[in-house]
Amino acid sequence: MIQKLLVANRGEIAARVMRTAHALGISTVAVFSDPDADAPFVALADEAVRLPGSAPGDTYLRGDLVLAAAAATGADAIHPGYGFLSENAQFARDCAAAGVTFVGPSPEAIVSMGSKVEAKSLMEAAGVPVLPGATITDDTDIAAVAAKIGFPVLVKAAFGGGGRGMRVVHTAGELTDAVDGARREAASAFGDGTVFLERFVVDPRHVEVQIVGDTHGNVVHLFERECSIQRRYQKIVEEAPSPAVDDALRAELGAAAVAAGKALGYTGVGTVEFVLDAKGAFHFLEVNTRLQVEHPVTELVTGLDLVEVQLRVAEGDPLPESVTDARIEGHAIEVRLYAEDVPAGFLPATGTLHRFRIAPSPGIRVDSGVVDGSVVGTAYDPMLAKVIAYGSSRADAARRLARALQTAQLHGVTTNRDLLVGILREEEFLAGGTDTGYLGRHPEVVSGNQGSDTDIRARAAAAALATQAANRTGAQVLGTMPSGWRNVGSAPQRIAYDGAEVGYRLTRDGPAVTVDGEPLDARLLAATPDAVTLEVGGVRRDYSVHRIAGVVHVDGPDGSSALVEVPRFADPNAVAHAGSLLAPMPGGVVRVLVEAGATVTAGQALVVLEAMKMEHTVVAPVDGVVSEIDVAAGDQVDTGQVLAVVEEVES
Repeated sequence: MIQKLLVANRGEIAARVMRTAHALGISTVAVFSDPDADAPFVALADEAVRLPGSAPGDTYLRGDLVLAAAAATGADAIHPGYGFLSENAQFARDCAAAGVTFVGPSPEAIVSMGSKVEAKSLMEAAGVPVLPGATITDDTDIAAVAAKIGFPVLVKAAFGGGGRGMRVVHTAGELTDAVDGARREAASAFGDGTVFLERFVVDPRHVEVQIVGDTHGNVVHLFERECSIQRRYQKIVEEAPSPAVDDALRAELGAAAVAAGKALGYTGVGTVEFVLDAKGAFHFLEVNTRLQVEHPVTELVTGLDLVEVQLRVAEGDPLPESVTDARIEGHAIEVRLYAEDVPAGFLPATGTLHRFRIAPSPGIRVDSGVVDGSVVGTAYDPMLAKVIAYGSSRADAARRLARALQTAQLHGVTTNRDLLVGILREEEFLAGGTDTGYLGRHPEVVSGNQGSDTDIRARAAAAALATQAANRTGAQVLGTMPSGWRNVGSAPQRIAYDGAEVGYRLTRDGPAVTVDGEPLDARLLAATPDAVTLEVGGVRRDYSVHRIAGVVHVDGPDGSSALVEVPRFADPNAVAHAGSLLAPMPGGVVRVLVEAGATVTAGQALVVLEAMKMEHTVVAPVDGVVSEIDVAAGDQVDTGQVLAVVEEVES
């Protein structure tokens, strides 16, 4: 039996594993990098061991340091979570050599599936449908191989996952750059730059099947999950069961997944992933030999704890009847709440998460790795939490989840919350029409709609009125005068935000509010520095207001706004030189492709940035001459930092 479990991971999955371990009476050990020293998962563990450094390659990917931590604490088992060492066969072997139980499949199964190329060959031999493809080596005639497969093709990392090292190529002219970029990204994320080409199925559904195997030769499936809504080939909405899978197709998918598991002699929890085309034909993608991010939806519809199942299998127990006889009950939907700027192109966001509150509600589960005050940096994945809803029907789950997200208080870091709420309330999604092309068909949900014009104006008014109340509370002179009083009645008090200016004054008929010079049909009922009650158009609404570092966060039943206060007196040094190219995100400079004095054309790549293992290319906005290059490869930059200056050339 496992007595002490070291969790070789971080964030929400580390905390998730520890909660189940504690419920089973198992002591836990955390390992943590320097940026994670104050993270919630570290405090949750019974013991913790520091891994000096911040980069994954120096910390969570160092199997020798993890095993040293296990030896120092007397841990007799290691759970790798997902990512990092979870699919590292050598680490699994090293655990066995050290006498430590690796909570996962055998090293042989990991090796078989670690290379997606070898995995496809093994699955094809087992009778599982696969897509045509080929590995790229230095001697490969890429154009000839791609032509044989047929365009469009997908360039894909042979090792790893999560959408990193992937490119869709539609023409032969795009191949070289796509392969080179995918290789760099794969090498950075997984330590191996091997890539392969595969036929790209346009806008398929992404359907995966949960499998479980034990050490007694049993392999079963726990039904499917739909994971089609993705950005950058990374899932953001997952659900179980799939709205596109009926009983007959479920049986076929399950049989194929079990065949895959038996071909591997699989033990533990794993996932067999498929693409499903419009005709209902499915093809093998890969096997993830670990727990998936989206495992909670399967847990909710089956009533199982998959981490407990992993631990029981690792202890040698056969699969219980609760697993072998599992059934689907109800519907579950999970969304991944990311720190990212969606309208800017899903760029990762960083900063301090000053407030993170998702109100407890029936049918809502939150798996989170952050709390108030958590710092979101560039070293790791930008996911803040997984928010999961369960209902008796798909519509119930979607409605519950949308409300939980809309009423959440998420302050200090830009998130994808508005995108997720938009998806959950969009008609095609509610009708079950999801595939990998969904976001491309729905730019309205990507644009980050924050509500009606009246809603947005009302939140701006609430921000200003709360600020006024705070100012009056701390006033040293005439502190008893009501907020908004002026001895010059024609000149209202004004507070300017980035995108809105609010005016407020007292009249004989009561307070009057304007937003951007237009009267707002609003009546102030109550105002404190932290809360405002307004009656807008005859409808009463309560707003929560949180002011931090020059930003006013307003949360109400109609949505949320983050309003940046505009200083009354601008700093002239803060104005960037005309033609300046600013960093769209924080990260590291991978390459600088031009020198000062170079002539460039609009769209030409100038600087390549990397953050959270994803590359982003900054291009010239116009035809011109590069007058300045302000960064070099290896530099770390912040959002808004000047990278280069391009002087436009008149044609």
